[in-house]
Amino acid sequence: MRNIVLAALVAAVLGGLTWYGLHETALPPDLDGGIDSVSYNFVAPKRQKAGADAGRILARVDRDLTVLSDLSRSIRLYAASGIFAEVPPIARTHGMTVIAGAWVGKDPTFSGQELEAAVATANRNPNVRSLVIGNETILRKELAVPELVRYLRQARQRVRVPVTTGETWDIWLKHPELVREVDYISAHILPYWEGIPAEHAATYAFERYDELVRTFPGKKVVIAEFGWPSRGYNNKAAKAGPTIQASVLREFLTEANRRGVSYNVIEAIDQPWKGTEGSVGPYWGMLDAGGKAKFSFEGIVEERNFAVRAALAVGIGFAIAILSFVLSRRRPTFAHALAVGVAAQGLATGVAMAALYPFENYLNFGSATAWGIGFALMMPLTAMTLIKIYEVAEITLGHRPVRLIRGPLRPAAGWRAPKVSIHVPAYREKPEMLIATLDSLSRLDYPDFEVLVIVNNTPEEAYWRPVEAHCARLGERFKFVFLPKVAGFKAGALNAAMALTAPDAEVIGLIDADYTVHPDWLKDLVPGFADGKIAVIQAPQDHRDHRESAFKTVMNSEYAGFFDIGMVQRNEDDAIIVHGTMLLIRRAAFEAVGGWGTDTITEDTELGLRLFRAGWRALYTRRRYGWGLLPDTFGAFRTQRDRWAYGAVQIIRKHWRAMLPGRRGLTAAQKFQFVTGWSFWLSDSFGVLAAYLNLMWVPMILFVGVLIPTLPFTLPILAMFGVNLLHCALLYGVRVKLPPHQIAGAAGAAMSLQMTVARAVAKGMLKTDLPFLRTEKGGRAGTPARPAKERVALPEGLTGLALAAGAAALHLTNETRMVVIDVFAATLLVQCLPFLCAPLMVGLEKLAQRRTAPLAPAPAAAVPVPGPAAG
Repeated sequence: MRNIVLAALVAAVLGGLTWYGLHETALPPDLDGGIDSVSYNFVAPKRQKAGADAGRILARVDRDLTVLSDLSRSIRLYAASGIFAEVPPIARTHGMTVIAGAWVGKDPTFSGQELEAAVATANRNPNVRSLVIGNETILRKELAVPELVRYLRQARQRVRVPVTTGETWDIWLKHPELVREVDYISAHILPYWEGIPAEHAATYAFERYDELVRTFPGKKVVIAEFGWPSRGYNNKAAKAGPTIQASVLREFLTEANRRGVSYNVIEAIDQPWKGTEGSVGPYWGMLDAGGKAKFSFEGIVEERNFAVRAALAVGIGFAIAILSFVLSRRRPTFAHALAVGVAAQGLATGVAMAALYPFENYLNFGSATAWGIGFALMMPLTAMTLIKIYEVAEITLGHRPVRLIRGPLRPAAGWRAPKVSIHVPAYREKPEMLIATLDSLSRLDYPDFEVLVIVNNTPEEAYWRPVEAHCARLGERFKFVFLPKVAGFKAGALNAAMALTAPDAEVIGLIDADYTVHPDWLKDLVPGFADGKIAVIQAPQDHRDHRESAFKTVMNSEYAGFFDIGMVQRNEDDAIIVHGTMLLIRRAAFEAVGGWGTDTITEDTELGLRLFRAGWRALYTRRRYGWGLLPDTFGAFRTQRDRWAYGAVQIIRKHWRAMLPGRRGLTAAQKFQFVTGWSFWLSDSFGVLAAYLNLMWVPMILFVGVLIPTLPFTLPILAMFGVNLLHCALLYGVRVKLPPHQIAGAAGAAMSLQMTVARAVAKGMLKTDLPFLRTEKGGRAGTPARPAKERVALPEGLTGLALAAGAAALHLTNETRMVVIDVFAATLLVQCLPFLCAPLMVGLEKLAQRRTAPLAPAPAAAVPVPGPAAG
């Protein structure tokens, strides 16, 4: 425990130092004097009819102006009718003047009402010092210049205060005829929207101001809008942020006051309702929506929520690091614990930032829903990523496996070899393939064994008559069991055959019909049953046809990872996945737990879990003692994985209560291994779900301009993808000893099954009685019993192309070079890869020259997977 706590503390310190290094502070010039004017929008101009809420809104206006009167001498309004007409009198009570506004545009009726209200406001309120008719109406193409001029002339004829219109600086330069119709130029200079870096924003603003002064000599120029957002996405080189906003505004205000330039800052207070300006729209205020100042106008400025975010991230990271080892019950090396601790700090950063997002941003119903869905998906993805990191660190930096069988088990003196009954279930198998299996069994170097060939639900004599005859030739050890009609799939056939098993057989062996075995299989492993607590001895699967084609090579490489990485680590906690070939079971334990279960299509794994729950133990070796055949087609490869994933969900539904804390039977470490193992099946489902959710958002971004809280939808996916690549590259290299091109092939084969696993998990959640589907091997694909499927990867291919097209469209239309859009596009590109791997596998299948070479013979010696040791 000392290593765990010390490593977690070191990682937390490193995390804290990293946060400290990322802490943004600035020391811009102190503001000398007040602010000339600030824009004050408390409601959208076209929502000014407050009705019954008028009293509440006006009370809020009074509170706001109480605060603002300490910052500025004046406010600028953008509308005049309705409740806006009540604001100038309130401002007067606070000693503030008003730049009144009229919101004119395409709607002539509304524009007329606004003009009348603005004129009345200017004439009734002595603290109104000027009138702005229209706000960027030419820029937005709401009105043509002559139409706007008509409104300006009407206003100038009826009021005594100066009249102007608000437009961006370039509009004034493009339309000098507009200058003649106003009493002063009201120029909006907003460097953020022009992609100007924050450090050049103030300088740029005064350069544009000076250009207007030079172009229109004798005409007063007012910078009617200058501001910077405190949150939101970047616009080209312009980045938003709390300290950035403070620095830009203080630099601008100091220089404007020094030069005596008239100006107005946008905004006074954040406007959460302002969603028409992308992610930055609500965040232009110097005060937040609650009226609290975002920054000080003197001294150092820093993000006020930074300490909370850092503390939360470091705390979560420390807790995750400790919890991961408490749940796994491991005693790690310091390096292993430190690697997990550092990874936990990194992942916790994303969790903390995502968790605080609703507290740091203004959410509407849509964005809140998107955040909720994203955060819900983020949690399991983060947990699964940490599990992968844990395994990488354990294998590369942790202790060497100690429970692994590394060579033949030598019995103690006087040990009596128990009788073994080997069961070979067969359903419509090619006779020559099954006969090869039986011939290899006949060569076993073991004193006492029998072989039951269990042909079930196979009425076609062509399949079983040659096998029956061959059993007779092999002698009395080989029993042919014909079950023409039996329920319960493979498990039902195996249970029925138990009645024909030799009564004195103490060990049951199980192999698939396509496996050839090494003569030493039983001799080397059965002595492990001398330990009365051992119920299972498992050897890995391997395949003798993996060199036939690139298609089969990548499948074999993918399988090898499970047996040489996952199974070895699970074995350290006595929690291996029992698989129904190369399997030896103590008969007494088998019968004590009720035999093969017929309520799941992965009866082997379910039996193993029942044995562990009953307190029995298992042994595992990496040494290969049997070699089978790989699936014939990608469709068969998918069918096999579909069965495994669906069966896993069946087991989850049946045994999940056994994983709860306090439940007896399994150790804490075993529970950890089974739960984390199940999570890998679920991770593919989450991956597919996240891909479709992200794909659904693409048209919303492209055509509506709606941006979602992207952190939960991007960084966890990218992190998991990166960790999966690291996991595959390192562990397949270290444990499986594959060359890089085979590692890439294994990764592609695994990714190609993502949608298959997701479908199987979904079916398992909804249904409980799907049939058992055999895996076509040995050239059986396309037989009448099970025709080959065409276009098996079409859904995956279409989905992958849609994701890739979405990524390309987002990147190519991202004219503002918004980082979050490119990150989202990169996420879509990453998400398309597993889907595109499926048609790639089909392509490899088509290129393969199957059935052109005879099946490779069984190896003459037990050859371990290439590695440092046979075990």
